[in-house]
Amino acid sequence: MTIIYQGRRLSVELKTIDLPNGRRKEAIIVRPGGAVAMLPCDGDDCYLIRQFRPAIGDYIYEAPAGTMEDGELPEETASRELIEEIRMRSDELIPRGVLMTSPGFTDEVIRLYEARSLTPADDFEPDDDEVIDVVRIHRKEAEQMAHDGRIIDAKTIVLLFRCV
Repeated sequence: MTIIYQGRRLSVELKTIDLPNGRRKEAIIVRPGGAVAMLPCDGDDCYLIRQFRPAIGDYIYEAPAGTMEDGELPEETASRELIEEIRMRSDELIPRGVLMTSPGFTDEVIRLYEARSLTPADDFEPDDDEVIDVVRIHRKEAEQMAHDGRIIDAKTIVLLFRCV
């Protein structure tokens, strides 16, 4: 294994893999570390964010999410990101499984949560590099947005259909 890139939050490796059919393959593996995503719900409404994403050069609608800091538990990351991104706290984080983003080249796993019992957070510090609008929307409208292609973010679409 050769580390091609080592950053603060991810590494890229070149690795020789022994395949189940007996062949060998050189593979590039991206290791971004752990992440969480939450669908904050209040009655029949949910909170999404409309965030500018430099990789695509545009805004997209998505569920609040973030990467885990070293030594941080997934629930701690979820609580921190809810405060940073939608300025809310949740007293009830309900696990909704995991999502692998693109297992063909990355081992990234996103832990999914439904966030209930929301209260405003006064002590939030938004990240300097994030451009975010908070959107409160009826759950059925969010599902329609996923269905008709206005929501294109995979983790958000999965959360909309895993949270009841």
